Amino acid sequence: MIVAALLFAASLQTQPPPFAELLARPVHLKPQLEGVHPRVFVSAEEIEALRQRARTTHREEWSRVLANLAALKSDPPKPPGSQERRSQNTVAYAIAEVSLAYAVEKKPEYLDAARKWIFAAIDYEPWGYTYNLPNTDLAAGHLLYAIGWAFDLLYHDLTETERQRIRSSLERHAGLVYDYFAAKKKLNFTQNHDFITTSGLGIAALALIGESKDAEKWAALARAHHHRAGQLLSPDGHYYEGFEYWTFSAPWLVHFLDAWEHSTGESLWDRDVFRNWKLYVAHSILPDGQTVVDFGDIWEGPLTRLHKGADYPRVYPDGRLRSNYNILYRVAARLRDPETQAVAERLRAFGQSNHEEYWTLIWRDPSLEAAPMTRIPLRHHFEDSDVAYIRTSWDKDATVLAFKAGPPEGHRALTLQTKVPEWRQSAGHAHPDANSFIFWAAGRYLTGDTGYSGMSRAQNHNTITVAGVGQGIEGKHDVWAGMPRESLDRIRIVEATQTRIVGEAAGAYPKEAMLERYQREVTLDPKGALQIRDRIETREAKKVEWHLNADTPFLKTSNGFAADGMDVVSHPPSGSTFETRPTLVKVPGRPGSLEEGPTEERGDQLVITAPPARKFEFETILRVKEKP
Repeated sequence: MIVAALLFAASLQTQPPPFAELLARPVHLKPQLEGVHPRVFVSAEEIEALRQRARTTHREEWSRVLANLAALKSDPPKPPGSQERRSQNTVAYAIAEVSLAYAVEKKPEYLDAARKWIFAAIDYEPWGYTYNLPNTDLAAGHLLYAIGWAFDLLYHDLTETERQRIRSSLERHAGLVYDYFAAKKKLNFTQNHDFITTSGLGIAALALIGESKDAEKWAALARAHHHRAGQLLSPDGHYYEGFEYWTFSAPWLVHFLDAWEHSTGESLWDRDVFRNWKLYVAHSILPDGQTVVDFGDIWEGPLTRLHKGADYPRVYPDGRLRSNYNILYRVAARLRDPETQAVAERLRAFGQSNHEEYWTLIWRDPSLEAAPMTRIPLRHHFEDSDVAYIRTSWDKDATVLAFKAGPPEGHRALTLQTKVPEWRQSAGHAHPDANSFIFWAAGRYLTGDTGYSGMSRAQNHNTITVAGVGQGIEGKHDVWAGMPRESLDRIRIVEATQTRIVGEAAGAYPKEAMLERYQREVTLDPKGALQIRDRIETREAKKVEWHLNADTPFLKTSNGFAADGMDVVSHPPSGSTFETRPTLVKVPGRPGSLEEGPTEERGDQLVITAPPARKFEFETILRVKEKP
C-alpha cells in the first residue's frame, strides 16, 4: 500500500497541470535583482568573472569571437529590414554578440556598433516576413531575445532617451507576440515556432519587469509554454523534427531555462529530455565528425553530403559542421554531467562550430572534467521515440546503423495528448519514414534520407509503399495530422540488440493500404554487411514497392546492383521487377507555403515492385565495399 501510494504521488507530480493554472502563476524577480541591471542572464559581478575567464581559461575561444564580431564587419540591413530567409535572425545574433562583447571588454567601438544595430532593428517593419506571421514568429522571438538582453546588458551605458526608444519597441513587439499566442485555442508547445518565439518573449519580459506594466503577464505566458515544452517533449532526448531543427531550436530552450532561473530563482531544468540530449547528439554525429544521421527535415540530403546545394555553405560555413554543440557545455555545467561534457568536447575536437559562439564564455565550465566517451553506450534505443542506434566504436572507422520505427513525437506524447486539450501536435518536420534506416560504413554514408521536403513521401525513404500508398496521409507537409493515435501507437521497435533491430510499422499506413503487418528485421555484421528482411501482410491482394536510396546512381551487376560504397543483393518475391531512377523530392517553398516548392533530384533509388499478393517476404543484403 505504501509503495502504491508513493507511485501515485509521483504520478501526480508528472501530470500536466491545467494551462490556466500555469498562466495564472505569479512572476517575481529575485529580491536582489529588482530594479537592477544587468540581471537576465548575468549580473555585474558575474560579468567581472567572465572578464577573468576571457583572459584565462576561455582566452582562445573569446579571442575568436572578438576577431569575428559580425556587427563590426558590416552595417546592419536598413529598415524596413530584409525579407531574405533568416536575415533578421542573423541581425539578432549580431546584436547579442556585440552587446556581450561590450559588457566584457568595455570598448567604445563595441557600444557604438551595438547602438547602430539595435536602432536599425527596432525600426524594422515587420519583425519577420511580410507574407507570413509578421511580428509574431521566429524573427520576432530572435529580436525580442537579442534586443531585450542588449537593453539589460547596456542599460547604464544608454541614455534615458535611448532606453525609452528601445523599451517602447520591445513593449510593442512583446505585446504583439503575447496577443498572438494568448488568442490561440490550440498551441504547438513542442514545435520550434512555439518555444523559440516564447523564449524571446520571456527574455524581453524579464528585462522589462519593473518598467513595463505588462511584463509580468508576458513572462507568465512564456513560462507556461516552456513548462509545457519541457514536460511534453520526449524524455528520451530524441528530437522528432530532426537534427537540423535540434541545432536551431534547442538553444532557445536553454536560453529560457537560464534566463528564468537566473532572474526568478525557479528552475525548470529537472527534465530527462535535457539529460538525454547527450545520447541524441552523440549518436546523431557520424564517425567523420561532419555528417549526421538525418531523419526528418534536415538540409538537402545527398546535395549537402556532396558539398552542393544552397544549404551547404550555411551549414558548413568553413567546411565544418555548425552543430551548435556549445549548448551541451551549458547542460553539462548545469546538471554537473561529465558525459554531456564529453560529447561537447568530442564535437569541439571535430572542429565543429556554433551560431552563438559567444555563449561558450558563459556556458563552458572548465572545472568540469569530461568523462571518457566509452561511458556513452555504443548501442542505444530511444524507447519512447522508438529510434535505435548501433555503432561499432567511437572511432573514425566505425560502422553505424540507425533505425526508426515510432510515432512522430513518441508513444508518451500520444498518451499525454488527451490530458492537454489545448495541445495540437505539429509533426510536419517528421517524415513518413517508419521502418527506415540509415547506414554508414567504410567512411561513407551509404544509404538513408533525402533531406528537407515540402511534401514528404515514404517513397523517398528506405521503406515500402503499398500500391503507391505511403505513410500517414501524404499530399501535405504534415502527413501525420489526420492519423488516429491508436494506429500511430502501433508503430514500434519490438527488439533492439547489439546487432539486430526489429520494427513493426503497419500502423504508419492509412486504411486504404490495407496493411496488416510490416515487420522489418535488420541485422548488422560488423565486418561489412547489413541484412534486411521484411515480412508484409495485407488484407487484400496488393502490390508492394520496396525502396532503397543512395547518393549516387545504382548500376546493374552480375548478382544485383551497386552504388558507391555498397553492393546490393536482393531476393524479393517471385515476379518482382527492378527499377533504378533519380529520387525526386518536392522541396519546401518559402515560409508559410512549404508545399508549393519545386521538385528536384536528390540522389538515386532502387525500387523493387512485387506483384499483387497478400503475403510478401523481401530479403536483401547490403555489402560494404572498402574504399580503394
